[in-house]
Parts: sequence; C-alpha cells; structure tokens
Amino acid sequence: MAEQRRDGRDVGEGARGARTGEVADAWGELVATARRTVADGLVVGTSGNVSVRVGDTVLVTPTGVPYDRLTPDDVVGVDLDGRQTLGSLRPTSELPMHLAVYRATDALAVVHTHAAHATAVSTLVTELPLIHYMAGALGGPVRVAPYATYGTPELAENVLQALTDRTACLLRNHGTLAHGGSLDQAYDRTAQVEWMSRVWLLASSVPGLSPALLSREQLGEAGRRLRGYGQPGPDTDGGSAP
Repeated sequence: MAEQRRDGRDVGEGARGARTGEVADAWGELVATARRTVADGLVVGTSGNVSVRVGDTVLVTPTGVPYDRLTPDDVVGVDLDGRQTLGSLRPTSELPMHLAVYRATDALAVVHTHAAHATAVSTLVTELPLIHYMAGALGGPVRVAPYATYGTPELAENVLQALTDRTACLLRNHGTLAHGGSLDQAYDRTAQVEWMSRVWLLASSVPGLSPALLSREQLGEAGRRLRGYGQPGPDTDGGSAP
C-alpha cells in the first residue's frame, strides 16, 4: 500500500523509498542551515530558501513557515520536475530557480538569501567589483542576474545565465544565490558574497577615495591557488579565506 501524505494523497513508491536515514539527516542539515541564515542576519523572517539534493529528490524549505518551527515531520521533497513527493507543506515559491540550478549543474545544495549588503550592491552594478581575491573561489567576478519577478521561470533563466562558470551570483533588487557540493559549501559561498559586498560598500563610502580593485590576472592567480586550499575533501575550494 502506498504511503499517504498528511493531506491524504499518495506519496508513491519512489518517494516512500526515499524516506531513509539519509533523507532524515539531510532534512536536519537543511533546517539547521536555514536557521543559520536567520541567525547570521542573511535573511529576515521567512525570506530566502534552502535546498539539498538526495539522489533524484530535492528537499526544500516550505513557503511561509518560520524556520524555527520546522520539525522532522515537516520534510518537503520534490522530484527534478517539481512534482511533490514528500510532505504536505507547499515548497518555497522559488522552487523553479532551485530546480533549474540542479538540472544545469552538479550542485548538491543551494542557498538563497536576501542579505542586505549584497542586495544593495545588486542595485548599483552589473558585477560585484573585484574588491577581494575570494571571488576566485566562486569561479570569477560575481555577476548580477537581471531582475525578474520572484518564483518565475524568467528569474530562473536569468540566474542560470549569471551562474555560467560561477558558483554564486547576485539577483538584482533581490539577493544572492550560491550552490555547492554540500550545504556547508553553498552557505559559505553566499556568506562570502555578502562579506565582499559589504567590504566594497564600506570602501566606496569614503569621500574622495576609490577602492583599489584586483585585475582579472590577479584574480585568476588567486583562484588557481584557492583550488588547492584547505584539507583534502569534496568541499576543498577555498570556502574560507586563508
């Protein structure tokens, strides 16, 4: 007999098979990461969203639910086509953006925030100026995806374009998005974008002075060195600055 969701609809055999310790652990990590975005000031209230891929299932934060209220029973999962396979709470409204990233990259986790400094920068430039070499850990200069209404296929497409050869981007008048091989890596990358945005805004605010910026060559050299930084493992890419 097929398992049923709390709304009475069948989950289906494939989704039931995904209800494993791996899914439970991944959901616990997702909730912890979502709560961290609030604690670290990267989002306010229920803004922003987090997802993690487990096989062909994408676990994602639900829409409109404060992260501190989420429990193990609130797991929300969809397949790569967006069909809900786990849980009864509705997925985040930004689900099209998350799924687009998973379909186009090898990402295993996505973190989207509304961090204040990064959002401010997204309204000023089309690319975050090269204020720090940690941009090299993200694949190069952080681009700004053109504005589109949240939750739309148009926004998802704009984000994919901005992420070409990158692991993070800004969303104009909206926030940031980063992906990685783990939730920790995706979170670290969006936090780095926020930090670099803050540094640029601070440096740019001094009257009569303009911040020194790195050249593309300097960034490229830093990026090559960062690829071997840290301890061996899947997340070794300079996630934290040396």
